[in-house]
Amino acid sequence: MATKEAQAQLALLPERVSVLETQVENINEKLIDLKADVKEIHDCLDQTRDLLADKLEKMQEEYRVNSGKFFEHTDKLHAEDVATHEKMGSRITELEKVKNKYTMYAMAALAFAAGTGWLNSVSFPHILKFLGM
Repeated sequence: MATKEAQAQLALLPERVSVLETQVENINEKLIDLKADVKEIHDCLDQTRDLLADKLEKMQEEYRVNSGKFFEHTDKLHAEDVATHEKMGSRITELEKVKNKYTMYAMAALAFAAGTGWLNSVSFPHILKFLGM
């Protein structure tokens, strides 16, 4: 009985080997397709990397140019601000001098008026009218 089974299995062996050969061929074809796909993806990634590197280099160059322009512009604005502040400072100083001058005149006039007795003899509304107020 064992030999009959062995003979039956030996009879099926060429058929099983051909099935296995077909499966191995299919696997080899799939490996070839996978290799082609991997190569295609690799080439695509290389192109993308090169494209991104070029764009990044271009953006860096634009940044360098624009940042130089920006700093030149901010320096110009700063210089204008400094000039404006100096001009306003000198105007304020002049106004303070004028204000102090007229304040001193007013104080001297009031001191003179008080010393001569005008403040006692003339009513205050007349003084305001005289000053135009």
